[in-house]
Amino acid sequence: MTQNENLAQLSAAGVSVWLDDLSRDRLTSGNLAELINTRSIVGVTTNPTIFQGALTKGDAYNDQFNTLVDQGADVDEVIRVLTTDDVRNACDVLAPVFEQSGGVDGRVSIEVDPRLAHDTDKTVAQALELWKIVDRPNLLIKIPATQAGLPAISRVICEGISVNVTLIFSVERYEAVVGAYLAGLEQARQIGRDISHIHSVASFFVSRVDTEIDARLEAIGTDEALALRGKAGVANACLAYAAFERVFAGSNDLWNSLAAIGGKVQRPLWASTGVKNPAYPDTLYVTELVGPHTVNTMPEKTLEATADHGEVRGDTLSGTAEASQGVFDALTAVGIDLADVFEKLETEGVEKFETSWGELLDAIDAQITAARGRN
Repeated sequence: MTQNENLAQLSAAGVSVWLDDLSRDRLTSGNLAELINTRSIVGVTTNPTIFQGALTKGDAYNDQFNTLVDQGADVDEVIRVLTTDDVRNACDVLAPVFEQSGGVDGRVSIEVDPRLAHDTDKTVAQALELWKIVDRPNLLIKIPATQAGLPAISRVICEGISVNVTLIFSVERYEAVVGAYLAGLEQARQIGRDISHIHSVASFFVSRVDTEIDARLEAIGTDEALALRGKAGVANACLAYAAFERVFAGSNDLWNSLAAIGGKVQRPLWASTGVKNPAYPDTLYVTELVGPHTVNTMPEKTLEATADHGEVRGDTLSGTAEASQGVFDALTAVGIDLADVFEKLETEGVEKFETSWGELLDAIDAQITAARGRN
């Protein structure tokens, strides 16, 4: 099969294209394999919202669900088995990509229970559990970049487990995430672990930044404020990329010592790249965020939009820090409290995943009750 030209150009420019979705139907129908062959897909991400949608629609899980219920499984066990089976099977589909890329790509992410986002010890315990259950080297464990998540990241990395750090909104928090990754690698080195097999990505959310800041700009309502709509998300990501380059392409002594024994860069990952405002180009968070050592996780709608009309112009990230800082300075000047924006987005991000997980638990619990009532 032939790869789509636009997505192939994106890959050639240094962007790993990952699909932000997974379901049993995608696996059994061969759709995921087709996307690998025609859309340059080299990874998959999941989250509680994705699983909530997959497990509560259609009948793809019915046979396995009924078997688990007959065996006496409770709601947590049912969800754990169904989701980890999907992730394991997706890891197997992507195994050739994993091998061909030397472990850089071919990755599939699964998230710890979002209700644990503020509990370091329980996050670490579940990360270890999920790693053992899925039992695939191309797995990434998703840990949120909350204050409690930061030490969990270091501890899990130290255990030799690859991590996808999620729910990053501010450059300041991103820099703390990089520090947590490096600390974990250093701890792993100190106990004699081979760090060359440990990988990580840092998932920086993009579209939600524009959604929140645009609403505040419109509330301010001045010409200066309105002229800044749709600029914050890309500028924020560009500043994060500059921070990435300062550490991983600069003179950071700790990183350079780790790289010398096989340490891998923690790649910036652009998440939430579906454009929510129809006034903006639907490939905005793809074509404006192109650069070496990056990942873009796309919902299928964004993937297909990029395949159809995305204009890949090469590296659009490098050298943008000064202009992006100018955007942030202008936002502050018109009255945007950026610290408040990022705090709100993190809180809402955790709450949204908790809500989706709760809805999934309730739905599966009701299905279990109904199944046992029929028996």
